[in-house]
Amino acid sequence: MDDFEKLDMRVAEILKVEKHPNADKLLVFQLKIGEETRQVVSGISKWYKPEDLVGKKVVMVYNLEPVTLRGVESNGMILSAEKGKMLSVVSTLEDIPSGATIS
Repeated sequence: MDDFEKLDMRVAEILKVEKHPNADKLLVFQLKIGEETRQVVSGISKWYKPEDLVGKKVVMVYNLEPVTLRGVESNGMILSAEKGKMLSVVSTLEDIPSGATIS
């Protein structure tokens, strides 16, 4: 439980998605988290087209150190569930505002 409490997970609204310029499997997201906008890189292009994701709300890990993935900075992680050949990005059932914390 102590490790789980260290994670800061929040609802984020997808504002923009582009294919990564240097990697076929990666997408580059612009996410709105409350009043802040962050860039996050995610390896989900096999399952999702960029145009199908704009406007959706997803759950992200907010308090990760920035990393550079194939030359593009990523400031967080979008959560997803995978089983076999299926993948689903984690989202909310209700229209929760971006920036809301997950508990």
